[in-house]
Amino acid sequence: MTGYSPLEIWIIIIALGIGTFFLRYSFLGMIGKRQLPEWALRYLRYTPVAVLPGLVAPLVLWPSGTGGEPDPARLMAAAATVLLGLVTRNTLFGIIGGLATLYLGLWLVG
Repeated sequence: MTGYSPLEIWIIIIALGIGTFFLRYSFLGMIGKRQLPEWALRYLRYTPVAVLPGLVAPLVLWPSGTGGEPDPARLMAAAATVLLGLVTRNTLFGIIGGLATLYLGLWLVG
């Protein structure tokens, strides 16, 4: 299938885990109890806003459930989530509204 033995796959997984840990530790762990500068805290506040769309957009535009083709139900759910989140300023309400829209859209469209 991949040409890798199970041992090689586990070695790769462990090496990537160790590498990820040290990359994060180099930034967060070495700071210790020192206070970050205000400019760094200001930029770190935008991290979730920048990361989440990057995680969600491929699932909306190229969903594996449809073979990579965008479908109306997922596009409607994404639009409803953004709209409800902006209107209500409540993340949880936006997520629940998007979930309801997705299920309703999948039920209607099929």
